Amino acid sequence: MIRIIFPLLVGIATLFSGASIAQSGAQLADNAPDSYTVVKGDTLWDISGRFLREPWRWPEVWRLNRDQIRNPHLIYPGQVIMLDRSGPWLTIGHRVGGSDKLQPQIYNESLDTAVPSIPLHVIEPFLNKPLVIDQARLEGAATIVATETSRVLTGSGDTVFAKNVKADTEVWQILRPARPLLDPITRETIAYEADYLGTARVSEHGEPATLEILSAVEEIGTGDLMVPSEHPSVFSYAPHAPDQEVDGRVMSIYRGVTETGRLNVISLNVGARDGIERGHVLSLFRNRGAVEYKGEDGKEVFNLPEKRFGVVFVFRVFDRVSYALVMETDGPVTIGDAARKP
Repeated sequence: MIRIIFPLLVGIATLFSGASIAQSGAQLADNAPDSYTVVKGDTLWDISGRFLREPWRWPEVWRLNRDQIRNPHLIYPGQVIMLDRSGPWLTIGHRVGGSDKLQPQIYNESLDTAVPSIPLHVIEPFLNKPLVIDQARLEGAATIVATETSRVLTGSGDTVFAKNVKADTEVWQILRPARPLLDPITRETIAYEADYLGTARVSEHGEPATLEILSAVEEIGTGDLMVPSEHPSVFSYAPHAPDQEVDGRVMSIYRGVTETGRLNVISLNVGARDGIERGHVLSLFRNRGAVEYKGEDGKEVFNLPEKRFGVVFVFRVFDRVSYALVMETDGPVTIGDAARKP
């Protein structure tokens, strides 16, 4: 795809003025370089961390418009990131003649090679598979009611029959509601994490419809649910803080462990109905509890202040649940930790 990089940067209105940058709180990292050449395997978060103390604030110092900030398909290996300390500003381009002077560049580049916001290899299994089944999805799901020749379980290449299959959908994802997701505060079951089983394609519409199993990672049987297949998506959303206050909690940790650390996936008990969207950055806080102090005046109880100990990046959102990647932490992330607007 032909991309015009430097004219794009100088030809559009900047999102923030120099005055607003000064008010944003974005600070340069210690020993921030004057420039950095992007290499394969970099992420926008890592690149920004070379220049800023808080990498998630990079949209405040890049000269991009709002749409580009929300979906920044524009940085590629080989480009040079230049730091202008007077803003501070970050701009991109190519070195010309061995100097730091930038000139307009036109070149071909595939979107597949664009630098992602966060490590795709970590979150890729979570991007398109049906991770959560809630009441709305339960009501709209199709259900496998029979298998060919009454086999109990089926696999790739086999035929199944399902009810409530929409006529306008050809490819379906098959899932099985598994673990309940409990709100850590109310203990209410707000959704179920789904086991992804495979995919199927409609071969004949009707009631029930006939489908062929295209792929199966586990055996599929009657009672399993189906939802319309989602199109593959590339996650390249820049970090930004929510507009509204958020009061979320860590609800579960991938693979069922009780604590986790950096570059691991967690679920939160807030979702789209709470204003959460992909790209949101939230800070993690731990409740230190209360202590009892015995003094001359008797016993006193003090509630210790919460500790801000990490940052997460939201990459998938459902109605009441969202999934986030732990980007920074100076201690283990545990179920019940708070997630709030940074």
